[in-house]
Parts: sequence; structure tokens; C-alpha cells
Amino acid sequence: VRGCSAGSAPSAAPLWLLSAAELGYTPALTKTPFLEGLTTASTFVLDQPRCVFDDYGNADIWLVVALDKAATTFNNTAGPGTPETAFQDFPDPVPAYMTLNATLANYPCPKPAGDISVLRVGSETSCAQDPARPTCNGPLPGPGPYRVKFLALRGSEPVAETAWSEPIMLRTAKSPSSISTTGSGHSAGMIAITTILSILFAILLAGLVAMLVFWGSDSCGGSSTFSKPESVTVRRYNTHHVYDQPAARL
Repeated sequence: VRGCSAGSAPSAAPLWLLSAAELGYTPALTKTPFLEGLTTASTFVLDQPRCVFDDYGNADIWLVVALDKAATTFNNTAGPGTPETAFQDFPDPVPAYMTLNATLANYPCPKPAGDISVLRVGSETSCAQDPARPTCNGPLPGPGPYRVKFLALRGSEPVAETAWSEPIMLRTAKSPSSISTTGSGHSAGMIAITTILSILFAILLAGLVAMLVFWGSDSCGGSSTFSKPESVTVRRYNTHHVYDQPAARL
């Protein structure tokens, strides 16, 4: 029997790839109807992992958020709240952070009727720059892509984990120069309405100016006409006959 040389011995797999049971669940963006803001410029919404960690009731369940390219090299043994997984240093030099820890009680199975079972990743702004909160669920720093998975820990030992999600892209704001004002019936209609209103306003303004000019010239040229009847009326009004009445002389 030919022995194996030291150089041909199979290499051991990394410890963190063997330390947690892989569960048949893949996190995904929620499909909950009527929920607005599924993705924004700094957040996205996941379904909660209901009925996934039922065999790990005494474990803490964490969400791992990683850059797409760093997902396969994430070290499960790093532990939450450490410099290696702190949100404040994400995405450089920390390519993945841990946040939103919960227990099995937070993910009851089955889901109660009427319960909205989602998680909004990136919703905390108050702790984003606070080194004392390394597990902050802070706003995502860019459009991504990102991948996420859920990890169950007993103490610092990883015992179970889900698969990584598909890449998640966030929304990006459009620059004003990239917004087209043509090629759309709605935009053309708005432009036409704006033009018509501008023309009507100009006509109204011109009419108002002309009216003011007319009133001003009429007032200056007709002042003697208006004052003349008043002066005539005053000159012709005589009250001396009041004193000619007998009762008045008494």
C-alpha cells in the first residue's frame, strides 16, 4: 500500500464553515402586499425567519449583512459587537456586520393572524456614528449589492445558519440632468399648461397696467369737472330764510 506524502494530504476546511448547521432557508425581500419602501437609498425590508430556528430555542439569532463579494469569506466565529463585525466600520475595513439580534420568541411560529412579520434593515440613524453601538442597524452606505443571512449563536458559538440571500440592490437618486422632460405625454401636457398659464398671466398683467394708467390720466384731467358741481351747489345753498320764520324769531 502506497502511503500519502505530507505534501499530498487534503487541506482542512476553515473552521467557521463546519461549525454551524446549514438550514434550508434563504432570506429574501418581503412580498408583503401594500408595504411601501421595499428598498430605499439606504434601507431594505426582509421577511422575518419564522419557523426556521425552532430547534434552537436557547440561541440568539443575528442578521449578517455583507457586501456581495465578501459573503463567502465571512467568519462566523468573529462574534457580534466586535471590531471585526462593527457597523461603524462597514464597508471598509469591515466587509460584513451583525445586527438585529433576537430570540426565538421574537419569531413565533406559526405567524399570528394580522401580524406583519418583516425586518427593515438600515432603519436606525441615531447610532450610526456611535462606536458604543457596534451592532447598530444603521443606514446602508451605498446601493450595494448586499447579501444577508441569519445566524444562530449559543454564547459565541455558531450553531445554525441560513443560506445567503440573492444580491440586493438599493435605489439610487437620479441627477436632475438625467431626468427627461420630453418623450412623455404627461411631461408635454404639463409644459403646454404652463405655457398657456404664462400667456394668460401676461395678458392679465398688461390689462391691469393699462387700467391703472387710464384711471390716473382720467383723474388728473377731470378734477375741475368733479369740483365744479360741488362749488355751484355750495354757492346756491342759502339758509337765511330759516331766520325769517316766525317761530325762529321767538
